[in-house]
Amino acid sequence: MEDGTSKSPGYCGDTDGDYDVLQWDTREDCEVRQILDRIADKWSLLVIALLDQRSLRFTELRRTIDGISQRMLARTLRHLERDGLVSRTVHPVVPPRVDYELTPLGASLHHTIRALVTWTEQHQNDIATARSAYDVRVAVEQETTEREAAERDALARDVLSGRR
Repeated sequence: MEDGTSKSPGYCGDTDGDYDVLQWDTREDCEVRQILDRIADKWSLLVIALLDQRSLRFTELRRTIDGISQRMLARTLRHLERDGLVSRTVHPVVPPRVDYELTPLGASLHHTIRALVTWTEQHQNDIATARSAYDVRVAVEQETTEREAAERDALARDVLSGRR
């Protein structure tokens, strides 16, 4: 293979060896980026978490996931099935019954998601404190900027009216 030639159209770097954030290429055809975009989606995370315990019907998932539309749930499940994370079983009954469950690949991803949730639970107070401090700092900066702008405007009016 020529130097500088990609191994495949979706190849965007090695994940082995030293960690390098630049390995996650920003090209549209980067498979790592596409997979991360898919599994990091809020609906995908919720579906994977819910399916960890047992298989669920479409309607059960829809009822459980607050705020998801029928279209978005169907799309999310289709993407997860395409990626091999969820399996879909259609039962030949009337009305049709479709069950979804995690594949072994999806179950292995759930372990990683659980670690992320655990980290979030452990650090939620730290994050809340940081957010509050940020909000206060931004509000003070905004007030300072507005006060300085008002002072400049007043000075400009004074200069234009000949008072200074």
